[in-house]
Amino acid sequence: MNTQVTIAGVTFRNPVMTASGTFGSGMEYSEFVDLNKLGAVVTKGVANVPWPGNPTPRVAEVYGGMLNAIGLQNPGIDVFLERDIPFLKQYDTKIIVNVCGKTVEDYVEVVERLGEEPAVSMLEINVSCPNVKEGAIAFGQKADALFHITQEIKKHAKQPVIMKLSPNVTDITEMAKAAEAAGADALSLINTITGMKIDINRRKFAIANKTGGMSGPAIKPIAVRMVYQTAHAVKIPIIGMGGIATAEDAIEFLLAGASAVSVGAMNFVNPYTTVEIVEGIEAYMRKYHVENVTDLIGVVEE
Repeated sequence: MNTQVTIAGVTFRNPVMTASGTFGSGMEYSEFVDLNKLGAVVTKGVANVPWPGNPTPRVAEVYGGMLNAIGLQNPGIDVFLERDIPFLKQYDTKIIVNVCGKTVEDYVEVVERLGEEPAVSMLEINVSCPNVKEGAIAFGQKADALFHITQEIKKHAKQPVIMKLSPNVTDITEMAKAAEAAGADALSLINTITGMKIDINRRKFAIANKTGGMSGPAIKPIAVRMVYQTAHAVKIPIIGMGGIATAEDAIEFLLAGASAVSVGAMNFVNPYTTVEIVEGIEAYMRKYHVENVTDLIGVVEE
């Protein structure tokens, strides 16, 4: 039974990864999860300088998931290279670094610094960040902006580039095609869906930012649909995410066309989720006599 998948020339022991922002850099979860058992650890977003994030409260529970408006708080690339990379190097798992920024130049600075670090296998570019030069519209919400940032990052990147797509668009395939045309090596989707919660007793917004990104099981059908549509629109590999809680969920994404999956919000509910999904995929393969996990990718019957 072979659970290996290869994306843009990088081979992973299995198709299960962590979703950026829900797993730190693995340090906190290493007490619960054997990181060696994961296909990859995808780190929290890293910027060129420390970001303080948004005012609190920043998280609210909602039916079927959660809202967050953390604001990509992170200590910046210097601390990340000094503290997090040496920690992750102890494990036999692939390292994918999520990169965020407020301008194209911010992203390029981080990408160039990471290019000097051979332990980093791939870069995942978070284009849901507000583009300060474009009136705070996210890079990933306009096809031309997405094309431009992808093209610029590819000029400077030493590692394969994954563009992480926002679902907060009219047509996800238009964005996917723009990223592919600009040279992206892979796509990951979906990022969180914009939502809101109001505390009716206090008559105030539940989170200080008013809106936040919704994640969790409730968004899974939307994510599966977008992965399926994207898989039929582009030729580059897809990492699927959005509400994955069980091996059954993960397999649904593979059948829809994803080459790998990332587990996000469920890490907060059950820190063992990722390893349980790895084991569940293996059990499914045994049950249905699937020799290679790649035989499941995109084979949902029309």
